[in-house]
Amino acid sequence: MRQKIISYLSTIKEDIYNLSKYLYDNPETSYKEYKGCSYIINMLKNHDFEIQENYCNIPTSFYAKYGSGHPKICYICKYASTENAGHIFGNNVNASISTAAALGLSKVISKIGGTVILLGCPGGYSNGAELILTKEKCLDDIDIIFAPHCDISNAESGTSMATIPIKIVYNQDINTNNKEIGKFSSLDAYLYIFNTFSQLLKLNNSCYIDAVSISNASSCANSHSQSGAKLYLTATKITEAKVLEKTMGDFVKSLSGIMNITPEISLFELPSEELLTNKSLSRIFTHNLKECGIINIDPCKNATYGLGIGAISHVTPCIYPSIAITNKSLISCPSTAFALETQTDFCKSNIIRAAEALAITGLDIIEKQDLLKEIIVELK
Repeated sequence: MRQKIISYLSTIKEDIYNLSKYLYDNPETSYKEYKGCSYIINMLKNHDFEIQENYCNIPTSFYAKYGSGHPKICYICKYASTENAGHIFGNNVNASISTAAALGLSKVISKIGGTVILLGCPGGYSNGAELILTKEKCLDDIDIIFAPHCDISNAESGTSMATIPIKIVYNQDINTNNKEIGKFSSLDAYLYIFNTFSQLLKLNNSCYIDAVSISNASSCANSHSQSGAKLYLTATKITEAKVLEKTMGDFVKSLSGIMNITPEISLFELPSEELLTNKSLSRIFTHNLKECGIINIDPCKNATYGLGIGAISHVTPCIYPSIAITNKSLISCPSTAFALETQTDFCKSNIIRAAEALAITGLDIIEKQDLLKEIIVELK
């Protein structure tokens, strides 16, 4: 069965390279990936996959499956690019790896049973469709999820930060007659909040505030009736982030009487939980990756930002392994140079090798029920 997967992928490798090239030449931003989504769907239809388009009411999402019953092996397919910058994160490669893996496993499903799924997830890494699909419980019936991503080096799946996206809106009474209260501006309030929390968080290395943006704030008191700020509360665990969220909320509200400002606090995106790598699944995949020719694999790589796949990992066993697409030490990710590396022969070779390892790992789990039990027990 393993050899059948490898042999089949060798026959369609040009199709996989063409997919990567098409996405590279037609970059589309988050939730607007209409061309890329359509290209992948048509490719899957040609291989007899059953497709649910507009999955979970997300226009550029899809759920493609081949086979029936359990185990259900799923590969996450990401294809969004960065606005005005193209595929600097290499999602054209990520989509190609996952699509190739799903196609490879599909060729043996009829003989071994189970279902292979390719899940089209528009959006970026931190705020992608994975968050919505998890919230709507669309993934609860899946047994295993793989979310491969390209990088500057090969590495085992690690962890990520948990993030809570906070939006603060201050409404100020610009017609107040209280001259003392009227001395405070909206900018005063934001600076006071962020400076206070910046000092407090220096005592806790596991939490920080990231990507702060302030709009319509002024240093002139009573110049604007409404202003806003957005930020990410980031922590090693979602439980820590929630404690920080409550502390910030209480602090923000406490300023209302002092500064004549009425706060509104909400989330502007869904929170991202920290990634829980399934070590058993990671061990099996890493072994297969070496067997397929990718030998040098670094230990667990931990992301210093939030990942949408993190939410999934609390529900379904999953991994987020790094696949090198360059052998040039000076290349960084994300970058325009990294995007260019997605079109090299080195990258093309590793796309197929990674796809082989992912498909074979799916095969192992379907054929060896003890492996699936081990993986599931670890999550619980």
